[in-house]
Amino acid sequence: MGKLDNKVAVITGGNSGIGLATAKLFADEGAKVAITGRDKQTLIQAAKEISDQAVAITADIRDLNTLDTAYQQVSTQLGKIDVLIVNAGVFKGSPLISYTEELFDEISDINFKGTFFTIQKALPHLNDGASIVITGSAASEAGLEGASAYSATKAAVRSLARNFSADLLGRGIRVNVLSPGHVDTPIHQRLGLSDEQVKELRANLANGVPIKRGGTLEEMANGYLFLASADSSFMVGAEIVMDGGWQQL
Repeated sequence: MGKLDNKVAVITGGNSGIGLATAKLFADEGAKVAITGRDKQTLIQAAKEISDQAVAITADIRDLNTLDTAYQQVSTQLGKIDVLIVNAGVFKGSPLISYTEELFDEISDINFKGTFFTIQKALPHLNDGASIVITGSAASEAGLEGASAYSATKAAVRSLARNFSADLLGRGIRVNVLSPGHVDTPIHQRLGLSDEQVKELRANLANGVPIKRGGTLEEMANGYLFLASADSSFMVGAEIVMDGGWQQL
């Protein structure tokens, strides 16, 4: 018996990295999985890696109409939703003096507004007692050079988990946050760096982590599984920080 047997799980940003690893684990634990993202081809490939029954849906969390369409497709193909992982997000940094309005709006629209309406638009399609998990960041509690807007959006979604949980108590829907620190993900390869530069970047990032390594995709996926399943049934509006001790030590 899997921890998510016959549960319907939707994972936004499920076509790569942490989202894809989580989708694979959920499928292994018995869930019927739908993933969303903006790139159709990577979604199709990711769905093949997850399971024969995985559903891939092209959607942009900045476009509320695509959210409505995506949820309707999930309901039609898989049924009402038991688990919603709000993982789609973006990190872009800039020196404060050169931060543009366009960059600020992009980060806010995806990380904050996108998260807000990804959850709000899902409500008619969620089963009572569903679990919602938002991807936060350990950076929400730190001051980082060049990351002001990003960190602020992650602090904002941490607040959403508390307030949405209060809104949804009557339906027994829990909203919690998983906040990763440095994780070795494929995003590093998409920065235009050579393999050697990626290796050096990861080593530098790991050096700032008390346990001297980055987190793995599998570790993050296990965190999402805990919050998605009945194992965390007494957690409401809370946060799990998985950062190798970076915030605390």
